[in-house]
Amino acid sequence: MRLTAHTDYALRILLHAAVDPAGLFSIAEVAQAHAISRNHAMKVVNLLGNAGLLETVRGRNGGFRLGRPAHAITLGEVVRLTEPNMSPADCGNCLLQGACGLTAILRQAMAAFLAELDAHTLADAASATRLPFGLMADRAC
Repeated sequence: MRLTAHTDYALRILLHAAVDPAGLFSIAEVAQAHAISRNHAMKVVNLLGNAGLLETVRGRNGGFRLGRPAHAITLGEVVRLTEPNMSPADCGNCLLQGACGLTAILRQAMAAFLAELDAHTLADAASATRLPFGLMADRAC
């Protein structure tokens, strides 16, 4: 399964926040760091904020941070939230609909994919993630 850019951006933004859980990040800063358009980053942060995965702080010195501890956010939860369609194939327009031997197999494959993502947390991914040195130096300022 190929994840959408929206999911990719959500995972990047969450990882960025998880690497420095005490930090408060601006949308512009994270968008630039990950080469994401500011508008896309804003939409993703809004969605993640509404879901409680990020906490957003309004105002001049505002930004966002993790809304829950990284160990309490599964990767499966993020993918389910951000993927618009979890069907691996378009069975709705198929001549074999209802009589296809692939449907159950594809359903099992998707369940296995999501089960694997559910077995890993944002903390697991963050523990192996290192922001480029320049980004960490910028945070110290």
